[in-house]
Amino acid sequence: MLERLKKLHPQSIDLSLGRIERLLAALGHPEEKLPPVVHVAGTNGKGSFLAFLRAIAEAMGKGVHVYTSPHLVDFHERVVLAGPHGASPISEDYLVDCLARAEAANGGELITLFEITTAAAFLAFSETPADLLLLETGLGGRLDATNVVAKPLLTAITPISIDHVSFLGDTIAAIAGEKAGILKPGVACVVGRQEREALEVIERRAAEIGAPLHVAGRDFDAFEQQGRLVFQTDSRLIDLPLPRLKGRHQIDNAGNSIAAAAIMFGEALNLRALEHGLTHAQWPARLERLAAGALHAYVADGTEIWLDGGHNAAGGQVIAHALAELDERVPRPVHLVWGMMETKDAHAFIAPFKGLVERIYTVPIPDEPNAFSARELAAIARTEGFDVVEADGIPDALTRSRLSLKEPARVLICGSLYLAGHVLKLHG
Repeated sequence: MLERLKKLHPQSIDLSLGRIERLLAALGHPEEKLPPVVHVAGTNGKGSFLAFLRAIAEAMGKGVHVYTSPHLVDFHERVVLAGPHGASPISEDYLVDCLARAEAANGGELITLFEITTAAAFLAFSETPADLLLLETGLGGRLDATNVVAKPLLTAITPISIDHVSFLGDTIAAIAGEKAGILKPGVACVVGRQEREALEVIERRAAEIGAPLHVAGRDFDAFEQQGRLVFQTDSRLIDLPLPRLKGRHQIDNAGNSIAAAAIMFGEALNLRALEHGLTHAQWPARLERLAAGALHAYVADGTEIWLDGGHNAAGGQVIAHALAELDERVPRPVHLVWGMMETKDAHAFIAPFKGLVERIYTVPIPDEPNAFSARELAAIARTEGFDVVEADGIPDALTRSRLSLKEPARVLICGSLYLAGHVLKLHG
């Protein structure tokens, strides 16, 4: 069924609410029967924010649905349903049933894959009991198919940077305008750290419609101090363990989630739930050190393999920063294995790694016709001053890296969530 739905038209991204609103009406308006919704937009950190918030909410005993995209390995990862034994990806049979009902209700009209998937997900979310739905936008916000929920419990806007310029605009202000489209009158919004021009756009939109803002760095803050995470407001200071997810940027993501949880749960929010949420959140391919598996056969004993799906300029900056911090604590030679989609700014992504990595191995992304070839990426990396080797794929890149080193190293595979999904499949 998925293969058939992938051929739907328009196949290219066409941001609009008209098609999804028509389809949801034909399905009996499942978007009006959802559990309380937390709706999140932003360029970076959406998934990590939701991972922390989900873990906190579940530690509070709440049943939580989650909608995210894209998936890494299996399409079912996009739709996570609450259940008596915790949340888990939707079953194949139920997903097929919901997609079939959405397809029938659509009646052959123009629709995109993301729109019909969103409609199917709303069916499942409306039919399965839960206390909360964590809903991630697919692209932008204002015209995103998820932006049909009239009165969410809470909204959130994570850090905004330049990405998807052909759909959202080529300035921070223009992109912020699209993301701010998820704001709703009277609904509080947690706003992650933003560049000044992005925050100004969000504040202006919030003032126009009467949406209360809770802004990182102004109304709350989160920072690392003596190996702990400190969350602070004007009236409160909470001492917590560092997040399970690695990188200094995860301090900010965790702080945004704590702020959201404090608004949602009020006095009921307890320290145990916060501690559990920070230390048990799971979000694969975000500075994830791969445990023992198939890919370690290609590297020397003791070599670390790390994986990150970051794919834009801001993503490159935070990954490079985290690599530098790792190197300060445990110095090792660092090699990058890099694949990327043609729609991304490869120069901006790779530039922050200057001085950090000894060599880059460029790879194609299998089954992705819109990915850069290894040769194209190698040419880009050379213009940025890197030592580069073209490789046929992940095993070839890891083998070449091992043969060039005289000691255990740190290898980071990065540049694309699609590449990250391929890596996780290979690793087993």
